[in-house]
Amino acid sequence: MDEQRHSASFRDPSGFIFEHEGVLYRQVEERYRSEYEHLMGSGLYEALSGKRWLIPHAEVAPPGGGAGGFRTLLPEPLDFVSYPYEWSFSQLRDAALLTLRIQRRALEFNMTLRDASAYNVQFQAGRPIFIDTLSFGHYQEGEPWVGYRQFCQHFLAPLALMSRRDIRLQQLLRSHLDGVPLDLAASLLPGRTWFNLGLLMHLRIHARYQQRYESTGSNTEAPPRAARVSRTALLNLVRGLENTISRLRWTPEGTEWADYYDGDSYEEPALAQKKQCVSRFLAAITPETVWDLGANTGVFSRIAAEAGARVCSFDIDPACVERNYRAVREERNRSLLPLLLDLTNPSPAIGWANRERGALADRANADAVLALALIHHLAISNNVPLAHVATFLGELGEHLIIEFVPKEDPKVRTLLATREDIFPDYTREGFERAFTERWHIVETLDIEGSTRTLYRMQRRR
Repeated sequence: MDEQRHSASFRDPSGFIFEHEGVLYRQVEERYRSEYEHLMGSGLYEALSGKRWLIPHAEVAPPGGGAGGFRTLLPEPLDFVSYPYEWSFSQLRDAALLTLRIQRRALEFNMTLRDASAYNVQFQAGRPIFIDTLSFGHYQEGEPWVGYRQFCQHFLAPLALMSRRDIRLQQLLRSHLDGVPLDLAASLLPGRTWFNLGLLMHLRIHARYQQRYESTGSNTEAPPRAARVSRTALLNLVRGLENTISRLRWTPEGTEWADYYDGDSYEEPALAQKKQCVSRFLAAITPETVWDLGANTGVFSRIAAEAGARVCSFDIDPACVERNYRAVREERNRSLLPLLLDLTNPSPAIGWANRERGALADRANADAVLALALIHHLAISNNVPLAHVATFLGELGEHLIIEFVPKEDPKVRTLLATREDIFPDYTREGFERAFTERWHIVETLDIEGSTRTLYRMQRRR
């Protein structure tokens, strides 16, 4: 069989993801036969996939006519693969609560989640969905939940730090791929969290327990194998975690960027013209996928979604991404995925051999990229040459809708007010000269009532 194993699918001996002719499959090995047959025959798979809690799949013949282990599965394809360090607070919390709901439901069918990694969850059609079909194991009466420690590291610890200390501590997940160490989380949490029973039990006491058993050389996760845990106690543990997670809150305060369209950037007629122009440009491109870079709270992402595209809506501001995701939930928007992204330091390839978690540009490309009210932040705030911006955007998509914001614009004047103007090439002519090396300019529009210009471009072959 001509197959290529997915670079992130190598740790589980029960099976793996592979690609054949551009299509992703999952191979189930013989050693997982009993668990898989129970998952499918007991009704658990139907119960979970019917609620869209678990990714649906079809059983197929091994592609290419080769041997395919015990079973070959064709899962529903994902629109885009994202990672926990790219999610908003509420996205991570929703993924945590989904994992716990699945664990409770699995116990009703005498199964349990063997692991509780945040990477087992993706966002599809505006909501979280569990993607690891082989995470389910047989439940044995009296056994503890083996995924408890991993759940606390992947979900509870970062959520507690984001809620009770600083939203930016989510980025610890980028350097700790197996979740935030519990002792680190406990040391960073404010003292008042000692009075929160859930955080006391599942983080602080859990961290001490973990340290104690690690110091004795035990690999036991919790509790010791000699201690039996009844099904009732296990369900109470899961419900306690649900209660603790549900009570964690983070309020996105009004920031400069979260309130961007409430400020002085555009008068209403100019903003209306910009929306109409972007809509017209999108209609000319007819993209299936759009990446909106610097999307703020998703005003133009929604225009792209209304045009029929599946949209990744990226922004650097956690408040913007949070507000965007909350709106997606309320609207039940199935076409828009808000994600956290610093374009000057985009998600790199990390993990084992730097291949386990893909870099942004390696995971997918878009048919069209929106870069609105963005160029001045990259070129002036971050000293990125225009030619470098043009090259980077050319790695992301075939078509580009970009807005040039000149030095006369109030926003650029604000950026230059406290620094020396060392940007002689930051002019409309310099912008066009830099971009035409990589892009063909299809059409332009000067936005009336502003100093800004919109461009529609296509990548040069």
